[in-house]
Amino acid sequence: MTVEREMESFSLSSPAFSNNETIPVRYTCDGEDRSPELRWNNTPANTRSLVLIVDDPDAPRGTFTHWVLFDVPHTTQRLVEGETDTGVQGSNDFGRTGYGGPCPPRGHGPHRYFFKLYALDLPSLGLEEGASRSAVEAKMSGHILGEAQLVGHYERR
Repeated sequence: MTVEREMESFSLSSPAFSNNETIPVRYTCDGEDRSPELRWNNTPANTRSLVLIVDDPDAPRGTFTHWVLFDVPHTTQRLVEGETDTGVQGSNDFGRTGYGGPCPPRGHGPHRYFFKLYALDLPSLGLEEGASRSAVEAKMSGHILGEAQLVGHYERR
């Protein structure tokens, strides 16, 4: 008799905040502007690298990209708070590389921040540090094995 186990799905979490909860000030432009610790489980089989994209779809002028991180080794299971040495940092919409925390306009109401982790069948995207989100997404196309997501909220009053 074969016992079937239900496979757990690829998931992303943070000890700093729960899914659909408020992102602590420490990780925003009003605080230390450091990236929160992120953890993931059940990376799909045959994953060769990971890509993380963080964005705010509620920005006044359309989706605003806060962080692009690619070529994260497939053996990685977490990013520690303030991580800068794992993977390759892409450019964000603040005009710099690396993480830029939530910073919605004051009085604009709460914004949602989507932390999206992609498992890829490629060991590297072959891009340089500072690559744009669009360049990363173009290279990822057709190579995504799975996606995990964590959503946080932040509002500046």
